[in-house]
Amino acid sequence: MPATALVGAKTIVVADDTAFVRDRFKGALEAAGHKATTAGSSAELVARVRSDAAQIDLVVLDLRLPQGRGVDVVRTLRQIAGFHAPVVVFSGTIASAQEVRELAALGVAGYVNEYTAVQHIVPSLIPHLTADQLNRRSSPRAVAAVAVSYRFGNTIAGALTLNVSRGGLAIRTTSALDVGTALKVRFRLPGGRKEVDVEAKVAWVARRMGMGLEFTRIDPRDQALIDEFVQSRYFSNRKA
Repeated sequence: MPATALVGAKTIVVADDTAFVRDRFKGALEAAGHKATTAGSSAELVARVRSDAAQIDLVVLDLRLPQGRGVDVVRTLRQIAGFHAPVVVFSGTIASAQEVRELAALGVAGYVNEYTAVQHIVPSLIPHLTADQLNRRSSPRAVAAVAVSYRFGNTIAGALTLNVSRGGLAIRTTSALDVGTALKVRFRLPGGRKEVDVEAKVAWVARRMGMGLEFTRIDPRDQALIDEFVQSRYFSNRKA
């Protein structure tokens, strides 16, 4: 049996003050076999987590929920007995770099764009739902279908990315490799003039979805290109 980090059915709470966002995420998660509940205010979210703390696997949070400042809400969640699930923040609700630093100190697991296409919602959250917490990327992910080729041993394969971050890629494939497999990866970012060559390893695998690649060696110039791409794509949609 291959050593893989597989995603089973999980329980997720989606907290956002906009019904449209809540419903899109809830629908996508439930269609993938997960249990999703929603909250429209900080008070509702905190009450829900307190009542079911040990059973919750992930909270996806709008920092601009009514009845509470976002960072304070995360701090309150972390103080609830029995609640140990990761918290992912909607990127468009972040107000400043200082807020990002405060969230990092509270162990926020990552960020997701609340307006990402429905088909990309579950792939963007899979790394936060895997059993291996070390494989989660805490940096923002830019949803993008970038053509990549990767080599392992004497085999070369191709795929499209689900998302890109400064620390790795998620790719769509039905022929996932074992977790820990070392790869050499090549791709060109949209609008880029040069190929990016990196070394990586398989960090997680999800059936019928794909796998996550964690960069293990990358040229600083290529890293700068990726950072610029992610930042230009990721925080383009913000709440007022």
